Amino acid sequence: MSSNQNTPGLVSSHAQYVKGATEETIGSVTGLENWKASGAEDKTKAVDAMKAASQNRDPKASGFGEVEEKAGSLVGCEGMKKEGAESKKQ
Repeated sequence: MSSNQNTPGLVSSHAQYVKGATEETIGSVTGLENWKASGAEDKTKAVDAMKAASQNRDPKASGFGEVEEKAGSLVGCEGMKKEGAESKKQ
């Protein structure tokens, strides 16, 4: 698989993770268990999709560098931070 095929999967997976984290937070604040459960489910699915999309990805060849690293820090994604740091070393 080429990195161009992986990138949309990674982007949409990160968006799904942020959505899930937001839903989970709303559920925690409001006490709505269905929101918390939905958010947790979205996050789990997003992590699985991120792992699948980045399985054959070479961050040095197809990473987004500092932008990816900062976005990973912002959303709390360790994989994104790591791959961003690796890709900016070049």
